[in-house]
Amino acid sequence: MTTVAHPAPAQPQVTGRMWAILAVILAADILDLLDSTITNIAAPTIAADLLGGQSLIQWLGASYALALGVLLVVGGRLGDRFGKRRMFLIGLAGFTVASVACGLAFDPTSIIAARLVQGAFGALLIPQGFGILTAVFPREQLGKAFSVFGPTMGLAAVGGPILAGFLIDADLFGFGWRAMFLINIVLGGAAFAAAYRLLPADTGDRTVAIDGLAAALLGAGMFGALFGLIDGSSNGWTGVAFGYLAAGLVCFGLFARRQLTAANPLIQPTLFKNRGFTSGLLLGLVFFAAVAGLLYVLSLFLQTGLGYTPTGAAVGLAPLAIGIVISSIAAHQFIARLGRNLILIGLLITLVGTGLLLALAVAAGTTVAPWAIAVPILILGLGLGTCFGTIYQVTIGDIEQAETGSASGSLTAVQQLANAIGAAAVTTVYFHSAGSGQVHALTVSLVLVAAVTLASCGLVRLLPRNAPAEH
Repeated sequence: MTTVAHPAPAQPQVTGRMWAILAVILAADILDLLDSTITNIAAPTIAADLLGGQSLIQWLGASYALALGVLLVVGGRLGDRFGKRRMFLIGLAGFTVASVACGLAFDPTSIIAARLVQGAFGALLIPQGFGILTAVFPREQLGKAFSVFGPTMGLAAVGGPILAGFLIDADLFGFGWRAMFLINIVLGGAAFAAAYRLLPADTGDRTVAIDGLAAALLGAGMFGALFGLIDGSSNGWTGVAFGYLAAGLVCFGLFARRQLTAANPLIQPTLFKNRGFTSGLLLGLVFFAAVAGLLYVLSLFLQTGLGYTPTGAAVGLAPLAIGIVISSIAAHQFIARLGRNLILIGLLITLVGTGLLLALAVAAGTTVAPWAIAVPILILGLGLGTCFGTIYQVTIGDIEQAETGSASGSLTAVQQLANAIGAAAVTTVYFHSAGSGQVHALTVSLVLVAAVTLASCGLVRLLPRNAPAEH
């Protein structure tokens, strides 16, 4: 009897339209990354031009991350309810208009308000991307689509601050720092036109519930904490600063209670019964906050302490982004084999980079050579890149499949909130210490970051041993 061999079914092909949709999603994520990092370079220039002082420097990064982090999970739910295409277009349009408002800001209040609005529309925009790609690409080709994100975002992380520095120093058409935001008229407009034409329609599910009260309580808690930190460091630790901090803590408590009683909480309460998840959440919160603050402080020191131009500061921090890209790619290859041990390796490398920067600050002060400071900054980037993706991959290593969506959304939101907290907290330490000189301020900030990183090492053993088989 003859057996007829049947050919294997052909793999679904990725069409040009699919790649174009991927390009649109990438463009939106690049816009978000650029506008979340450019103020690291531009903050001193903006504050000087708008007469905002150190409080404006602190709010420029914190306000964007605050709105983005608080509303990120809500933005995802709105996409589920009203359609991802619709929310993507609304988010992109609003983000572009808010960018123009940033570029036209005339005082500290107007630019902080515009940054908050920008972050809020970013929270509508960013969560829709992966859902759209999942609906467009064949399941067998999703890995190929998602693999493009790492290198592309890495290039944006390197090039974005350098572009920001160039635009400030070039002073195109007399716009100065405003060109960083006004360029989004072109970038955002082109992305919107492509998205309107290419993205597939979806109706959404009107039964999806959205807990607006929980988001409001979380936002109030974060705002109270940030306002207290920034006001205390700028105007002295008066009753006003402590009052805002206390109000923030009360709102955080009410938010936590809401998560236990709401029918559709932003964070599934069962997740907090998982030791690995809660440990990873805490580790991510403190470590990412310390790192976000450190990056802000390094930019401030390069410009105010060493006298670098914005472009010079961006180039000086470029080794950090290069290190992040290299180690992120390497970490992807080793995560399955090393699990949580890879996080510990990343934290230790970060500790080495921080220690070398501290030694340079003590030994050379403001006379440190550019090539000398580039080495520890590169090492710091290698450590950060090893940790950035792996912390949260390992954190969801032993949660239930049904909880994966809530866990991933919560962790992403917490990372943004950590950025806001870090931008306020570590710069508060920096400015408080700056009365004794820029070198002293940097030294104290580095000691704080090193202490937090060392404490984070102790949390690693509480994490799940390995990341999920498919992360």
